[in-house]
Amino acid sequence: MKLNRLGAVGALLIAVSVHAQQRDFSNVVVKAQKVAGNVYMLTGEGGNIGVSVGDDGVAIVDDQYAPLADKIRAALKGLSDKPLRFVINTHYHFDHAGGNEMFGRDATIVAHDNVRKRLAQGGPMGNGGAIRFDSQPAPAVALPVITFDRNLSIHMNGEDIRALHYSSGHTDGDSIVFFTKSNVVHMGDNFVTYGFPFVDLIGGGSVKGMIATCEQVIAQLPRDVKVIPGHGPLSTLDDVRKYVAMLKDTSSAVKKGLDAGQSLDQLKKNKVLEPWKQYSGPFVNADAFIETLYNELTGKKPADLIKH
Repeated sequence: MKLNRLGAVGALLIAVSVHAQQRDFSNVVVKAQKVAGNVYMLTGEGGNIGVSVGDDGVAIVDDQYAPLADKIRAALKGLSDKPLRFVINTHYHFDHAGGNEMFGRDATIVAHDNVRKRLAQGGPMGNGGAIRFDSQPAPAVALPVITFDRNLSIHMNGEDIRALHYSSGHTDGDSIVFFTKSNVVHMGDNFVTYGFPFVDLIGGGSVKGMIATCEQVIAQLPRDVKVIPGHGPLSTLDDVRKYVAMLKDTSSAVKKGLDAGQSLDQLKKNKVLEPWKQYSGPFVNADAFIETLYNELTGKKPADLIKH
């Protein structure tokens, strides 16, 4: 996905209303950027792709949309002549796992248990607010064949590639992927740079869990680790810290309004997130994030959030 703020959310906006196969990806350019060690980042349209290259082959983290598979393959060939061996999904959303159908024919797909479950089932995802879309059940070839509950390691290219599940943040099947020797972490959509995050409450996510995941990453990984966000440019742990502070402060602001007896409409009318207006964007604006926080803090269940 393009690195500027509007580009980072443009594909997601379109994906809400138009199925990926109906879109024109012909003008998308997939670019490679060196991160550190033997790790690169690919950008195109969809979530950032992490890439490990070396004598043992190629492993990628996320694979964007199926129609971009040939462009992604070409970009990988520019980095290594070795075969693609593993695809690690950070979560099940189609802008990160849509290419599974293409890459799963030749590589082993790895993900958290809940990624396989949700890809196999298909159905609604969203936060009960303005953001809501649906997916079709994925074909068998697109499903992860190796799944895990808490963590898993792939030993290749001279390092341990560790997939870690901390909490249910962006979804209930999130993986944080740490390239130990290269000192690079791929955060998936638990950390994005386009502004207020999309939290898939219907998909088992929560802002509280997103905060917990980011805090554990900050506490457990080296201070100088290079951070690949789910969307946006390369970042640092300081960027993640600022992001966590925003999540905590906005949660507190909405909770304060709830404790004062304000309704959802009143919270929006009173612009309780105005101090963080710089995070309001075309994909998740302030009102949408207020609704996400309101739904979570009032204990709305996924079934209550699905609007037909």
